Amino acid sequence: MKSYRKELWFEIKNRRELINITPILENCLNESNIKEGFLLCNAMHITSSVFINDDEPGLHKDFDIWLEKLAPEKPHSQYNHNSYEDNADAHLKRTIMGREVVIAITDGNLDFGPWEQVFYGEFDGKRKKRALVKIIGE
Repeated sequence: MKSYRKELWFEIKNRRELINITPILENCLNESNIKEGFLLCNAMHITSSVFINDDEPGLHKDFDIWLEKLAPEKPHSQYNHNSYEDNADAHLKRTIMGREVVIAITDGNLDFGPWEQVFYGEFDGKRKKRALVKIIGE
């Protein structure tokens, strides 16, 4: 069995941002030369997420509105965590959106259903952040 590991770094310019990382993961798969197996991609920060969904701008705006209703950023004083930071809402948003995805690899391709794409979601940005890619298989 072969394995491949790579860290993906992102310069997050906004507090909240969604980045389609599907092409990056496809490049990682090509670099790995693995044809059958699994790809794991996980966020390496507790205020970010990796998830699968549709790459549709209206849906992305819906995510932002929905998450902000569930865990509003302000007022910062509403959260016990915010005694020295102001990112409790980002921790909660990450919990809702999830930490990682696992994707089957079949015949050297990511084995997706229709419209599925992988996203890195950041909820406390404005600095460098990263995700991990781990691929195992033959």
